[in-house]
Amino acid sequence: MKSSIRTLGLAFGLALAVAAPAAAADIKLMTGPQGGVWIPLGGQLKDMWEKAVPGLAVQALPGAGIANVRGVDEGKADVGFGNSISTVDGLKGIAPFPKATTNVCNIATLYPQYYQMVVRADAGVNSIKDLKGKGVTTQQRGNTGELITAQLLKVNGLSYNDVKMSFVSYTDSVTQMQDGHAVAFTLGTTIPSGAVMDLAAARDIKLLDLSDQLAEMRKINPGYTLVTIPKGTYPKQDKDVKVIGYATHIVASCKLPTDTVYAMTKAMAQNIPSMAAVNKSIAGLTPKAMAEDIGVPFHPGAAKFYKEAGVTVQSH
Repeated sequence: MKSSIRTLGLAFGLALAVAAPAAAADIKLMTGPQGGVWIPLGGQLKDMWEKAVPGLAVQALPGAGIANVRGVDEGKADVGFGNSISTVDGLKGIAPFPKATTNVCNIATLYPQYYQMVVRADAGVNSIKDLKGKGVTTQQRGNTGELITAQLLKVNGLSYNDVKMSFVSYTDSVTQMQDGHAVAFTLGTTIPSGAVMDLAAARDIKLLDLSDQLAEMRKINPGYTLVTIPKGTYPKQDKDVKVIGYATHIVASCKLPTDTVYAMTKAMAQNIPSMAAVNKSIAGLTPKAMAEDIGVPFHPGAAKFYKEAGVTVQSH
């Protein structure tokens, strides 16, 4: 009798668990590292998505571009911020991805990222080849800015062994530039970069024009583009500078329900000012720009929204 009661109790508990909608509605959103713009932007997405989808609960988690794509692909997260170039690497199974991703769909492009190579004005560095034997500082290994730095050195016949490399935070990079331990600081982020502004307040700097690097860089990853840092973005910057660009976008598990992702995509398009309040690079974003082809197939839910908005895209 006791056994029967225990069995009935277990069955009843399982039935309740299956019937409970809250857990099934939870979505894990991977954002970025502390101090970056992806964390506050993730907070905006959480608010707008929970309002747009009744019963949806979004849990925001820290992350990073490459880790987020892997997390979504492996089922550890449902949605995440990504950088277009590393997401494309994931689809192809190119390092640092151990294998090709198969469960990563695009939702929307949000804004361009700018790979910036900042050098001390008194360092005599006018090209990447001039960095040989000199101190260079960038982000920790595995960050997108660090990855691009290694690639740029490679296409110029150099490697980390040919320069004095340091892999540290933005803050430590600024310090190294100020005290002379490094003559070049590389980073991939929005403009103007707070770290570069801090450095420019203490030392005269210049940005290297990277337009002559695009052709070789696109052989490594076709997702690279040229973007312009307008003159006046930084102190004493008296002309436009072209640099390597890529896009920050939102990726999702291809298994998420179509209707849910449709509502999430629509909510983003209707709340551009809220996102732009966190990152002004998003100001003026349109459904057409959100649907930019970056080589990552769109989730059917996102594709449905873009079709309604008059933009045709390739879905998963």
